[in-house]
Amino acid sequence: MTKVLILANTGWYLYNYRQPLARALQAEGMQVVLASPPDRYADALQQAGFDWRRIDLSRRGTNPFADLAFLAACLRLYRRERPNLVHHFTVKPVIYGTWAARLAGVPAVINSITGLGYTFVKRERRGRLLRPIVRRLYQSALGSRGSWTIFQNLEDRDSFLELGVVAPDRMSLIAGSGVDLERFRLAPEPEGPPVVVLAARMLWDKGIGELIEAGRCVREGGTAVRVQLVGAPDSGNPASIPERQLVEWQEAGLAEWLGHRDDMPDIYAACHIVALPTTYGEGLPRSLVEAGACGRPVIATDVSGCREVVQHGVNGWLVPPNDPAALADALARLCTDGDLRRSMGSRGRQLAEARFSDAAITEATLDLYRRALPAAGAARAGWLG
Repeated sequence: MTKVLILANTGWYLYNYRQPLARALQAEGMQVVLASPPDRYADALQQAGFDWRRIDLSRRGTNPFADLAFLAACLRLYRRERPNLVHHFTVKPVIYGTWAARLAGVPAVINSITGLGYTFVKRERRGRLLRPIVRRLYQSALGSRGSWTIFQNLEDRDSFLELGVVAPDRMSLIAGSGVDLERFRLAPEPEGPPVVVLAARMLWDKGIGELIEAGRCVREGGTAVRVQLVGAPDSGNPASIPERQLVEWQEAGLAEWLGHRDDMPDIYAACHIVALPTTYGEGLPRSLVEAGACGRPVIATDVSGCREVVQHGVNGWLVPPNDPAALADALARLCTDGDLRRSMGSRGRQLAEARFSDAAITEATLDLYRRALPAAGAARAGWLG
């Protein structure tokens, strides 16, 4: 039986984004193993019937000893499990997991680039110093024989091509992780003042400070709006917003911080607008896709990833990054025009159905597996029956 191992830096990511893929692989007769650091979602994966393996990973910092320990852990895991194919998500699993797969003799490796990452998007000195190093690490991993790369948007793909990191015949463009159109479904707008939701990790890079300022400007202009922040700080990211800052905004009446939530369909149903004024490029923002599936208009910045989801003036607005005034103008317009909100929300649902369904994204990923496995000799293991 062909075995596929899927590795990510959190159980949360696997539970929320990759269950449809894992179930589709099982339906194809594959044995599926999921691996991540331990968290409460890892327990939920096991309760859902998946084989899960623990692997420890330090997401914060660039401690070479911690990274070598992760590489060694990946190597032990792959030698023990002996998968026919491994699929890595996020930077450290992509780089160190691919090196380990090469040493362990794993026939096929899929690497998903879910965004350019901190070192590529940050412009301060530390990011500039680390960028050439990370580029060489990516080249070493993604240029491996038997390695295939998935990009979520055209701009990330083109950036890696220009850097000479990937070969054109060993890459695919797949728009994100897909959205469950049955779970995230159209809902009528609630009564009351407009509510704008930002659902993401609580990072400065997500434009949370800009949304706070834009909401203040809209209210000072005489238009009612409630700002809700959904998500938790991320101690593994240098751009994490301190919890005390989130509490201060809430106490000042500038925002309602709801923390981490698992009931996102209910969150979208209770709001009118979804915003993601991210400062830098994204892979493919899941919150914007989910918002569209629920019939909510979106406001995002005109950066990579967001441009893949938001058609300006159709299902939402694109505004310049780091521009609270432009964000406030877009927000005020949607707050005061219910017909426009509903029209844009309807088009967002159509776009989600056409491009971002679980079924479409899963099938595109399976198609790449079907290419990679036979190329690695997996046809003899029964992929083609």
